[in-house]
Amino acid sequence: MSVSRPPEPALSPEPAVSRQGPDVPTLLVKIFGKDRPGITAGLFDTLAAYSVDVVDIEQVVTRGRIVLCALVTAPTAGGTTEGELRATVHSWAESLKLQAEIISGTGDNRPRGVGRSHVTVLGHPLTAESTAAIAARITSTGGNIDRIFRLAKYPVTAVEFAVSGTGTEELRSALAPEAARIGVDVAVVSAGLSRRAQRLVVMDVDSTLIQDEVIELFAAHAGCEAEVAEVTERAMRGELDFEQSLHARVALLAGLDVSVVEKVRAEVRLTPGARTLIRTLKRLGYQVGVVSGGFTQVTDDLKERLGLDFASANTLEVVDGKLTGRVTGDIVDRAGKARLLRSFAAEAGVPLAQTVAIGDGANDLDMLNTAGLGVAFNAKPVVREAAHTAVNVPFLDTVLYLLGVSREEVEAADGLVE
Repeated sequence: MSVSRPPEPALSPEPAVSRQGPDVPTLLVKIFGKDRPGITAGLFDTLAAYSVDVVDIEQVVTRGRIVLCALVTAPTAGGTTEGELRATVHSWAESLKLQAEIISGTGDNRPRGVGRSHVTVLGHPLTAESTAAIAARITSTGGNIDRIFRLAKYPVTAVEFAVSGTGTEELRSALAPEAARIGVDVAVVSAGLSRRAQRLVVMDVDSTLIQDEVIELFAAHAGCEAEVAEVTERAMRGELDFEQSLHARVALLAGLDVSVVEKVRAEVRLTPGARTLIRTLKRLGYQVGVVSGGFTQVTDDLKERLGLDFASANTLEVVDGKLTGRVTGDIVDRAGKARLLRSFAAEAGVPLAQTVAIGDGANDLDMLNTAGLGVAFNAKPVVREAAHTAVNVPFLDTVLYLLGVSREEVEAADGLVE
């Protein structure tokens, strides 16, 4: 009896012999001029006649002008010469009113230095002077700028530097004081796959996610807004113990009818860019939460309206339809915010190194320092100095640029039919 056998697998083709070693002759072909469709295809169609291999490609278009760089192996097939390739490329470029430059050498780009970071710079505007200062400080740390590209042109100018050759923490320490001196915002994060991994973003609420201080909105209905605002400001500067100041301010609300909650919810104003930030983060698969020294009567509503994953705050006590002037449960203070960040991260299954915290006040400091990236948003000086990075423009969605998300990507996502 014959036994059937499965067919033998087809033999894999022999691998091509590599012509891209460190000593292999290569040509850097650079094309400059007015951009138009077909330039890239035309260049490589021209090079194809010489059977060269592509080692590297870079292309950028700025204000309608193209710079196209192709690193290719020198011609070896069919007896053709480098001189013939040069003549053909120059002739092709001239026919399109482009300029060409061809530089001989060997091998590929030199290896990038150990230590890789992304440096995001936000300017409003971004001046040549500030760009020079940032670039010089990067160089002073031993870093090399490998690539620069624009993330956004409005509402701020945002550019990203890919830097190698120095440690992320060293770079961050060097750039923070320089950024403060010249008046730009700079964020430094490590390069690598973790930047694209799922993250958790946790925000403070008052003066961060929203433009208001919630307790002051309540106080306005109780006729004690000025007294509460003074205590709030001192607490945010770190001059008062938060828990003591909270109890003192809430006591002034005693007797308010609970119907005031709906009025306050209606008065809350989201920070410009808040909806865009949250919507984009959710599309990226991030989880988003808020922690607040304010009140669940407002944060629960924000969670529902904005589709947040987590929300925690203090709770105003209500008895017989009136605010008692007390809060119930554990107080969400400076330490409590950091504790909640850890709790949210554990529930979300996200390592702390991949969390982002955003806040403006002294009671946000522990949370900002616990997160993998702490962002001081239009913050008090003590907070700006202690956080990993600071954003000092009034647009919350600029935080997306610190995560490597460009304005074009945001707008493209908004244009999709959901």
